Amino acid sequence: MLGPVPVWVTVLQLLVSGVVAGFCVLHWLWRRGEGGGPTGAAWSMAWSGVVAMLLLVGGLFPLVPAGVPRDTVEHLHGLLVSAFLLVALPATRAIGRGPVVRWWVAVAAVLLVVRTAAPFVPVPHASLVEVAGLTGAILTVVVYVIVALGRTRLGRLGTLLVVAGVESVAILLTGVLLPDPVVAPVLTALWAVPLAVGLEVLALRRLVRAQDTAARQHRMRDAVASLSNAAWFARDAERLLLAARDSARDVLGDPTIEGSLRPIARGRFVAELFGAEGTELDHHARSFLVDLAQIVAAAGERYHLTDRLRATAFSDPLTDLPNRRAVEQHLVDVLDQANVERTRVAVVYCDVDGFKRVNDELGHARGDALLARVADHLRATVRGEDILVGRLGGDEFVAIVARAPEDAELVTLARAVRDGFEDRSTRGRPTRLTVGVATWVPGDVVDPEALVRHADTAMLEAKRTGSGFRVFDRALRRRVEADRLQRVALEEAVALDQFTAHFQPVVDTSSLEVLQVEALARWNHHGHLVLPADWLELAEETGLIVPIGLSVLRESRRALERFQMPVAVNVAARQLTEPDALEQFETAWGDAYWEHLTLEITESALVQTGQAVPVLSELRARGARVAVDDFGTGYSSISRLGRLPVDVLKIDRSFIRELGTERGRGAVRAIIALADNHGLDVVAEGVETAAQLTALVDLGVRQVQGNFLGRATPSLPVRGPRPVTESIPRVVPAPLHLRSMPTARAVR
Repeated sequence: MLGPVPVWVTVLQLLVSGVVAGFCVLHWLWRRGEGGGPTGAAWSMAWSGVVAMLLLVGGLFPLVPAGVPRDTVEHLHGLLVSAFLLVALPATRAIGRGPVVRWWVAVAAVLLVVRTAAPFVPVPHASLVEVAGLTGAILTVVVYVIVALGRTRLGRLGTLLVVAGVESVAILLTGVLLPDPVVAPVLTALWAVPLAVGLEVLALRRLVRAQDTAARQHRMRDAVASLSNAAWFARDAERLLLAARDSARDVLGDPTIEGSLRPIARGRFVAELFGAEGTELDHHARSFLVDLAQIVAAAGERYHLTDRLRATAFSDPLTDLPNRRAVEQHLVDVLDQANVERTRVAVVYCDVDGFKRVNDELGHARGDALLARVADHLRATVRGEDILVGRLGGDEFVAIVARAPEDAELVTLARAVRDGFEDRSTRGRPTRLTVGVATWVPGDVVDPEALVRHADTAMLEAKRTGSGFRVFDRALRRRVEADRLQRVALEEAVALDQFTAHFQPVVDTSSLEVLQVEALARWNHHGHLVLPADWLELAEETGLIVPIGLSVLRESRRALERFQMPVAVNVAARQLTEPDALEQFETAWGDAYWEHLTLEITESALVQTGQAVPVLSELRARGARVAVDDFGTGYSSISRLGRLPVDVLKIDRSFIRELGTERGRGAVRAIIALADNHGLDVVAEGVETAAQLTALVDLGVRQVQGNFLGRATPSLPVRGPRPVTESIPRVVPAPLHLRSMPTARAVR
């Protein structure tokens, strides 16, 4: 098939062969971009390689010496033509998505085998058989290409490649069939050039497209990352959807892309990004839109959950009012704004009277319903753009009034809140609201906690006086300031150990012998003794009663050793409810002589404080005695008294003052009988006159104490003259020794 050709044809063949071989790199890059494997890039690279070798062999043919070498090169060229035709079939299928190529390859291979074997087999007209085999193989490829193209919509590149292929085939057939000895060799030498050019243009265009695709994928990834970052800072899912839509339009270059976001059950969202109807998107673009939509949907769910959590964190689930946290934050904001605008701010503090009674009598469900009704009442009564109603917790509600009116209008508002609510669901008195009002005015210190505390103080004052509502005015402010100063002084006194113990004797009525002393706490405030009546309530309220009581207990322990006399010490209920109460008592008293200690606790504290009984039982097991102070004024029942760890009943001074009446004497007789029934000792306190002492002796009381028998002093109050009556002989007590000291139980 090869023949003598001009020199310029040979040079052109070699040149085009080198160019095509170099362009195989483009096919290789295209193949890498498609991920390898039997793709269109792989077959086009193989096809280009065959074309390059064809042109190379054709160019080398004139340079090879005649004889066997040239025959070998010509035979190799024929094989390469066969390879070109065979590779054309799978390459066409890979590039043009044609039908299954197996049988087409088989037919073409048979024809090419016939064509290749014809010169070596002694058959008539071998050259015609050779031409017929080649022509049949070419026609097989052409028919397959026509069939493949019939199934594919060609673009400009496909059309170019088809035209190039048709030209190459036409040139090849012309060179084979044309008898012209000058033109035919040229045509057979250059027939592959048009197809080679088409293949390289295709590879170059595909490479550019692959680069564009890679760049677009990078932009897609950047857009997804940017939207993900924006989702953490945005708070509106709809705005985030618009940002996703605009990003998709910019990256894909499609202004028809739209988006939708819709909620589904349980706080879930579905987001979609889509092009106009009929728009075809590749799988990368579809994945890109799905990724953006998933980010929007996840962000919408997160925003929804955040809103729910914020609502839960700042609202009360029972009444749907703002909770304490929301109220406190709102008050801070309102005060900051008022401090700039120089306007007043008021806090209206409401408490439900008898709420515990409602819970105890009717159950917590009715209590919750009552709180809901209170919330509805406050919403309806305290209304306005500058008013926030919230629930602080329990049965406490508050209204924050920004730009508050004058005190007269606030009093009217408090009266409306108080008088407008009445619940008669419980027995007895109806449930009402008690209201306290406090106001911040420009010039005051900006202290939200203090403002709420003042409103609470006004409410408590209204509850104490029974007025129903109260405004925190100057008088109440002065009292609160006095309480604050006293609290500071009390804390300082505890820190400086300014509390001391004075001792009052407990006397045997038959001999006037001092059986025991009671330690009474005194506050030595800069040389002035302050009695418990002036600070005891504040000490119990603040918890300072615990260190004060322990200080008195330590002094009582020293007094036991100094006076050789049993000691009684008052114990507050707060001391017995401490987690380490036993350890505190052991540290203050020591580990011995418990039998010479009497712990006095009030009747109401003993009954109402459940934690006190185990602690007292443990101390009693160690030898200490327990006395019920102020007996007869509390709430204990006769049936329960026998089950409490008690050794002594101390008759309250209110009964002693009424000993001159039959009613008073009857009460004392009843207490004595109760004590005898339970095997308890009796001590009468508050004896101030000889007549009271005489009456107690007549009633059979064996132990008494009071100012008539000895005032509380820092020293042992047993020396000096004793009170004298006609019926009680005067006896001078003998000194006692600690080891042989009788307990109060032994002296009857």
